[in-house]
Amino acid sequence: MQPFLDLKAINERQHKELSAAASRVITSGWYVLGEEVTAFEREFANYCGARHCVGVASGLDALTLMLRATILQGRLQPGDEIVVPANTYIATILAASSTGLVPRPVEPDANTHNLCPQNTIAAITSRTRAIIVVHLYGLAAPMGALRTIADEHGLLLFEDAAQAHGAKISGQSLGGQSTAAAFSFYPGKNLGALGDGGALITEDDEIADTVHTLRNYGSTQKYKNYYIGVNSRLDELQAALLRVKLPLLDSDNARRRAIARRYAIGINNPLVQIPEMPADELSHVWHLFVVRCRWRGELAAHLRNAGVGTLVHYPIPPHQQRAYADSPLAAFQLPLTEQLANEVLSLPISPVMSDAATDAVITAVNAFRSK
Repeated sequence: MQPFLDLKAINERQHKELSAAASRVITSGWYVLGEEVTAFEREFANYCGARHCVGVASGLDALTLMLRATILQGRLQPGDEIVVPANTYIATILAASSTGLVPRPVEPDANTHNLCPQNTIAAITSRTRAIIVVHLYGLAAPMGALRTIADEHGLLLFEDAAQAHGAKISGQSLGGQSTAAAFSFYPGKNLGALGDGGALITEDDEIADTVHTLRNYGSTQKYKNYYIGVNSRLDELQAALLRVKLPLLDSDNARRRAIARRYAIGINNPLVQIPEMPADELSHVWHLFVVRCRWRGELAAHLRNAGVGTLVHYPIPPHQQRAYADSPLAAFQLPLTEQLANEVLSLPISPVMSDAATDAVITAVNAFRSK
């Protein structure tokens, strides 16, 4: 059986180092906002080439606090529209709506499934004040074009990089062309903790300072609260574990790219559409390898019977979720996003997959025939 993702095997490679890091935290007697968080923030900022990194409790919190900080600075205000990809995990939309911003969903590029610059331009109204880009499946969105659009229309530009740790555009890490970028360290991510966690990176001193304050009850000094903050602090233990895992990220991403190339060369089934290989291979870290098939249910069942685990990312678009049934979001007609939700299927891909396991998946996909 080839599981969709074997987290135990991924973490077993560094079992000794992870155990030592956990023991170091336990022995220290300091468990919240200590030296491990400070060190990880410094190391991840350096890895991303960023001025600041602020660790928080989850990727969703990173997105939400990024937007809240900008509102507190007066650069956005509740009621402003923010352009968002329609084809994304709901966290992107939740962050916008929970801060009082109005999400304006945009259809994706049909080939990359990422935010489409032309559709972005068409979606901008007199109320639009920002764009949030999602680097979906680990593929860097076209930041150059989107940065130009934002500048021409006087909009702020943010990044949801929850799936794209280590991706680069023309050699530059994500986050350098926007106001701020949010990351998730959910265990299944390319850089995953052994629990939840997230972070924001930015060049903006004020945003970094504000998020630092917001994450800790709105306080920088005990019992003095400057904002209505939250408790969203990257755990000291998780920071220590992430410090162990960060040095492997580039080699893990390289292995993911090798598997993706093997899939791209080997899968040859007219019923299964595979993703495009990017011209710049460093722009994709292949958090997910997502194929399209009109007979997705049959394909998933066929692969399951062949011993191959799969998942669907994502079966229900945000605008069709019950949570937004009574909101303006529900009124949007987004046929491509809805078609993707019915057709996409994620194949196994991870740094611990062997060539033999990859070839077994290829053989199973190529053997699929629709009834």
